Order: sequence, then structure tokens, then C-alpha cells
Amino acid sequence: MEDLTSYPNTAHGSSSAVPGPSDEKLLGQFAHGDTAAARLLTERLGPRCYSVSLRMLGNRAEAEDVTQEAMMRLWKMSPDWVPGQAQLSTWLYRVTLNLCVDLRRKKRPDALENVAEPEDQAASVVDQIQESARKDALQAALDQLPDRQRQAVILRHIEEMSNPEIAGIMDISVEAVESLIARGKRSLTAMLAARREELGYEHG
Repeated sequence: MEDLTSYPNTAHGSSSAVPGPSDEKLLGQFAHGDTAAARLLTERLGPRCYSVSLRMLGNRAEAEDVTQEAMMRLWKMSPDWVPGQAQLSTWLYRVTLNLCVDLRRKKRPDALENVAEPEDQAASVVDQIQESARKDALQAALDQLPDRQRQAVILRHIEEMSNPEIAGIMDISVEAVESLIARGKRSLTAMLAARREELGYEHG
């Protein structure tokens, strides 16, 4: 059987929509033995899983492992999927986040580097070294947030999902999502403030 866990090695999950049948229809086709449907579904959902995993874990190899495990769980549950009960992408994001949290708990992260960097949108024209430092600093800051805050901030500001979508994935209310995002952003701002000048952010 072909490898159904491969996916484009894309660091950002805001993939443009792939035309064709719905996710649920493709999953049903796979459940009946259509490996081509699985390949198309992997091309749609794999990069998004990987993007979230990479931001949650800050490690490419671990993000790839989590993505493969999440997709394998998708294939295993395909015969039991009930169309209309939930969005397939919501189910998959939830599985991906849970796998990331489990892995982080097993690892018990030790000394993370000092944090820093405001948000993606604020990037000014600097050389590649400084840009890389900013990305590393943002990742380090994200790593220090509590799990639920980190999940909400990543889904909202990096994956660019709506608050209702995030509420569905995290299985909480929209108000709880808003609270998590607000607290997470405040914490990031505080952690990143000390290195603003170092990273080339002269003004607040």
C-alpha cells in the first residue's frame, strides 16, 4: 500500500483551497479503498497539521512525526466517520493539538532560550540574520505560553482562523477563546519587550 502519511513539507498551513470533493466525501472514498482520495486529502490537510505542529513544538522532526500520527489516526477512524457530525478539519486539528500537548508533557521542556519578538505583521526591512532571530524569538516566546493560550494564539494569529472555528477545535466557547487570545498576547508582549531593540523593533 502506498504511503498515505506523506505531505508537502510546508511551514505555514494557510494553504489555498484545493478544488474537488469535500473532505468528508474524500474520507468516505478512502474508507472504501480509494487511495487517490487519501492522497488528495493528505495534500489538503497535511500542511495545515504540520504548520500547527511546528509552531506548537518548535521542532521540524517532531512536527513531521505528529502530522504523520494525526493522519494515521484519520485513516484508522475513516470507516466510523459520520458525515455532518462535525467538520473533518476540526477533528483533525483537535487530534493534532492533543498529540502536541502529549509530546511536550513527555519531553518536559527545560531551559528555553530567552524570548522576544512582536508579531509577524510588524516585520521591517532587515537582513536575513535578524529576520531569523525574530522568528526564533517568537517561537521561544510561544513555547513559554501555557498550552491553551499557545493553541489559541497560533490558531488565530498564525493560522488565521476565526474565533468560532477555534472554539470548535478547542471545544470551548467563543468567549473563552477571546480570553485565551487576549491573555496570550499580553504575555507575548511582555516577554518580547526586553529584546525589542536587539531585534530591530525601535518603537512600541
